[in-house]
Amino acid sequence: MNDRAYVGTSAGVLMRTDPRSWRVSASQDVNYEVRQLDGLLDSSNRAFLDACGGSEAVTRHIVVIDERVDALYGTQIRRYYDHHGIDLRALVLPISEETKEMDAAMAIVRHLEAEGVLRRSDPLIGIGGGVLLDLVGFAAGLYRRGVPYIKVPTNAMAIWDAAVGVKTAVNALGRRNRLGSYHAPSKALLDRRFLRTVDRRHLSNGMGELLKLAVIKDLRLFTLLEGHSQMLLETAFQDDIVAPEVISRAVHGMLEELAPNLWETTLERSVDFGHSFAPLLEMRALPELLHGEAVALDVLLSCRIALRRGLLTRDEVNRVVSVMRAMELPLSHRFFADSEMLQEALADTMRHRDGLQRLPMPSGIGNCMFLSDLRLDEIQSVAREMSDAGE
Repeated sequence: MNDRAYVGTSAGVLMRTDPRSWRVSASQDVNYEVRQLDGLLDSSNRAFLDACGGSEAVTRHIVVIDERVDALYGTQIRRYYDHHGIDLRALVLPISEETKEMDAAMAIVRHLEAEGVLRRSDPLIGIGGGVLLDLVGFAAGLYRRGVPYIKVPTNAMAIWDAAVGVKTAVNALGRRNRLGSYHAPSKALLDRRFLRTVDRRHLSNGMGELLKLAVIKDLRLFTLLEGHSQMLLETAFQDDIVAPEVISRAVHGMLEELAPNLWETTLERSVDFGHSFAPLLEMRALPELLHGEAVALDVLLSCRIALRRGLLTRDEVNRVVSVMRAMELPLSHRFFADSEMLQEALADTMRHRDGLQRLPMPSGIGNCMFLSDLRLDEIQSVAREMSDAGE
């Protein structure tokens, strides 16, 4: 045996530096696909079945379905499986941000155990909104230290946000997503037809994440939203010209930011825009504020900070406000006008960002910079501005 080094492969290396010390250096490949597939549950369409493992060896699917989705699509889902002769083993769960806790994740784990899920070859599929997809991913990461799973998002927030990343989580300790892990799906399958049955407020809520991405990263996306947000809301993203480009740009923009930094080794992340103050305040406001609504308020607060710093013009801030109005997003909330609560929320976020503010800020619409020197007097000033209903 070599006392200096032994065992080296493409996946990892074991180094022995002295008789009582070893060092392991390893890496793990992450390979998952995000695919747009309209008409996912049409019985004549095998694309869903093939994407979820359509070989003859696969005779059943283990599926977790949001209770509200099951009420809308349960008959269609079961008809699809019956048509293709696949045994559906479904767990239907009542899901909300308030119930996104360990008990719900353990219900999924118990379902996997009861079905005797094989570690690699039984498809686990989550069909629902972002909360359900986070729970399914979290449970899949826990069970047998990780089993594969597939995401099928059914609401606006999930299609261009929760479905495309690798983070999973449950709420705990009074905080949003305080317990979590990184567990990539095998696939995320996006079908905007699901948006036809999403109520208007939740469509608007999902557009808060579009606003975030557009302001911090994508001027073209912002321009599309500036001109078409009301139409997208009215048509539930069913038009065949603007909606496909908006969704494609949003998904690509998210993946472009996530792919080089999946495990968040770099803590300065542009996609954290809108998530500096919102996470704590959102949890305290539930169910009064939805996630995307809180993100949008955080975006507006940050834009007003950027205006004070000379990073945005007054006209640019007014344009953001106009888009928020078109999206029917709130422009004020008492928590975002409370400077003490804003300070507390920022302090909590700083712990998540290893002690620094690392605040993503727009430097002109579509560009990003970071600052870590936001002062108390600035927070107090923008808090006063946030008590207004808009510009």
